[in-house]
Amino acid sequence: MKNYPVAGPWITNKEIQYAADAAANGWYETAGNYPARFEQAMAERIGRKYAISLPSCTSGLHLSLAALGLSEGDEVIVPELTWIASSAPISYVKATPIFVDCDPLTWCMDTKAFEKAITPKTKAVIVVDLYGSMPDMDAILEIANRHNIAVVEDSAEAIGSTYKGKAAGSFGLVSTFSFHGSKTLTTGEGGMLLTDDQDFYERCMVLRDHGRASTDVSFFNQEVGYKYKMSALQAALGLAQTERLDDLVARKREIFSLYEEGLKDLPLTLNAEPKNVRNSYWMSTVVLSPDLEIDKTTFAQKLAKKGVQTRPFFHPLSSIPAYSKTESAKNATKRNPIAYKVSPYGLNLPSALKLEKQDIKEIVEIIRQTIS
Repeated sequence: MKNYPVAGPWITNKEIQYAADAAANGWYETAGNYPARFEQAMAERIGRKYAISLPSCTSGLHLSLAALGLSEGDEVIVPELTWIASSAPISYVKATPIFVDCDPLTWCMDTKAFEKAITPKTKAVIVVDLYGSMPDMDAILEIANRHNIAVVEDSAEAIGSTYKGKAAGSFGLVSTFSFHGSKTLTTGEGGMLLTDDQDFYERCMVLRDHGRASTDVSFFNQEVGYKYKMSALQAALGLAQTERLDDLVARKREIFSLYEEGLKDLPLTLNAEPKNVRNSYWMSTVVLSPDLEIDKTTFAQKLAKKGVQTRPFFHPLSSIPAYSKTESAKNATKRNPIAYKVSPYGLNLPSALKLEKQDIKEIVEIIRQTIS
């Protein structure tokens, strides 16, 4: 039986050559060359002044909240519909995550829900560009500025997306990306933190290297920090992928357009692309109509029997065991109705970069047969 992967990279000879060069030469006095080149390429691509290569997007979010000085008693607003990696760093710094509802069109944070959740304890908001989509950034920034709240943009899934012509990852005080093996741009594992604020950048640089100043060579640490760095081999792969980013995003958009055309008359909804957004469609996603009377788990099982790999739409964070008994999760079903309405019927379809047009056509036919 043919297998259709849900995610995976597109690797060419360029990536192989760069990685081989890093393996052969990325040591001794040149060990930092590829990370520096990757950081510069990303900063230029996103339109930020500073970039820090990291082992993951999660570590970038952790560094961001730690550099802000957040601690117990502080609150950080985060959308209901996202992976736990967006919210776990809030717990790392002992702050409290406050879950808010999503917009029914973009599936990203609802701006009214964001403002309604603000309290005197709110110190930051983590804005997630879900599956490549983007929320109303103008409204979010206006609300955050008015209430003196730091904006952290989690662009883990949105490399190549834009809002009003500005790149995902260029908004707020700080932004982060993921380069996990499933992402559009990959280093296998890895991440990036970007900012325009020099003081914030320098604070993050201290924290990511065991709490020592960037000029320190005597291992005389000023405080307890973290070990958040990227290897030359990973950075070499990321640099090559950054140089090919337009092609990678074009392939993702092509995959989505084939799904959009093939599934347009079925009782389901696909990813939106609002007027001001260019969606990079990291994951082509469907939300089934409740009228079909089939949930995401059952539908995924039926597709899996025919070789179609899928991923469930993220569960509302307040519903998963990690948070369900917390104070901030209480009454979430009433407070965040859209998230609880969308999640049970959502599936990420095969979106691997190696999929060809014929593969998508076959997947579309399997979906149509399954629904019938």
